[in-house]
Amino acid sequence: QVQLVESGGGLVQPGGSLKLSCLASGSISSITVMGWYRQAPGEKRELVASITSGGSTNYADSVKGRFIVSRDSAKNMVNLQMNSLKPEDTAAYYCNAKRPLLNMQVNYWGQGTQVTVSS
Repeated sequence: QVQLVESGGGLVQPGGSLKLSCLASGSISSITVMGWYRQAPGEKRELVASITSGGSTNYADSVKGRFIVSRDSAKNMVNLQMNSLKPEDTAAYYCNAKRPLLNMQVNYWGQGTQVTVSS
């Protein structure tokens, strides 16, 4: 099992910045990908950014150039630096970790942290 705990959400004005952090514990040695998803009310959960154990990153088009995902393997953490925030970035943000198990990929989720961008 993998446990994920997020921190760093809150209220910020448009154009501002926030940093989200996610601490992983448990069976973390076999995690292949960590990242962030978000879900706004009435919307489907969507990928924001992810990073592999090798350091390869993937971003949603809507956040490219504004958000940066990073991974600190020594601290078992993944961070999301969010800059130039827009009202449409408002959502609950969830940390995600993926781990292969037999022929499947298992997803683990944090409890979520709210990000609200408003003046």
